[in-house]
Amino acid sequence: MGVTRTAPSPPSSVVGRLSVLDRLLPAWIGLAMVAGLVLGALVPGLDEGLDDLRVGTVSLPIALGLLLMMYPVLARVRYEELGTLRRERGMFAVSLALNWIVGPAVMFVLAWVFLADQPEYRTGLILVGLARCIAMVLVWSDLARGDREATAVLVAINALFQVAAYALLAWFYLSILPGWLGLDAEGVTVGVWEVARTVLIFLGIPLVAGYLTRRIGIRRRGRRWYEQTFIPRIAPITLYGLLFTIVMLFAIQGEAITEAPLDVVRIALPLLAYFAIMFALGFAAGRALGSGYARTTSMAFTAASNDFELAIAVSVGVFGAASGQALAGVVGPLIEVPVLVGLVYVSLWLGRRYFADDPAIRAPAAPPPAGTPALTR
Repeated sequence: MGVTRTAPSPPSSVVGRLSVLDRLLPAWIGLAMVAGLVLGALVPGLDEGLDDLRVGTVSLPIALGLLLMMYPVLARVRYEELGTLRRERGMFAVSLALNWIVGPAVMFVLAWVFLADQPEYRTGLILVGLARCIAMVLVWSDLARGDREATAVLVAINALFQVAAYALLAWFYLSILPGWLGLDAEGVTVGVWEVARTVLIFLGIPLVAGYLTRRIGIRRRGRRWYEQTFIPRIAPITLYGLLFTIVMLFAIQGEAITEAPLDVVRIALPLLAYFAIMFALGFAAGRALGSGYARTTSMAFTAASNDFELAIAVSVGVFGAASGQALAGVVGPLIEVPVLVGLVYVSLWLGRRYFADDPAIRAPAAPPPAGTPALTR
């Protein structure tokens, strides 16, 4: 008698396993954009009013929205998982190379290929390429049956690495590398301190707050309560902060956007190419390492995802809310959810094709972890 194998569950349930908020995220962002444009048209002088509440280049209302975006994300990062690094040094080393060497370089090339004549949008995309995903990737990895623990470690590494390396990499890709390659940056350069100050404010403050919240919450109430009760309560704050920020940005940029609506399409094209390239590279690297389906999937989605909240914060903090850099950052989350959902289907198809005997692809799909709704990237 032959062995009867359990057929993998069909991927048709992938969208159904997303929360309603996550499924409709592109619609929420689209509505926020429209609301911002209408608000800007109905309230003349809104940008001047926001300027009156400005600290440096960031208005206080937008700063509040940016901080609200980041805190729940960083309260969810599993910093305690970093101790597992010693067991899989090869996989983590390759993933770090994909995230911090290959990813930024790929986005740099795509930004110059697609937006050579648009220095502000090009700069915004390069800033997106430097911002590595720090939480929502847990959702994509789980939906595609990736390794939850490995993904959690990579998320924690990226969160810490961004504080240390983001400013230096931004300075290199925006101010140094174009000159080395003989490219005309058209005056768009940044200083290390300009970016570092913004990163320390909009990533450093919520990072410390999130770390302390997690440590104290788990110590006092336990990990089960923290991840299944507390995190779901604060998770929607990220979405509210993002939508508020988008409304404000589009209210300020309304005139520029309505004059050139196809600019949004031009920004989206290199992002689509970036998602596809990085996912393919991550999946190929996992297969080459013989990591198995679950960890291969974790590598692929970690490489393909980005922290748009940080990119928006840096763009606004360094270049201002009315800048093309800020608009480029905002376009990202508009298309990320449908594209990454599509890549979940691709990952499951590749798993059945190349990892047919792997227990991870044959097992029933697990539900996303607690606290995943509402854009907890």
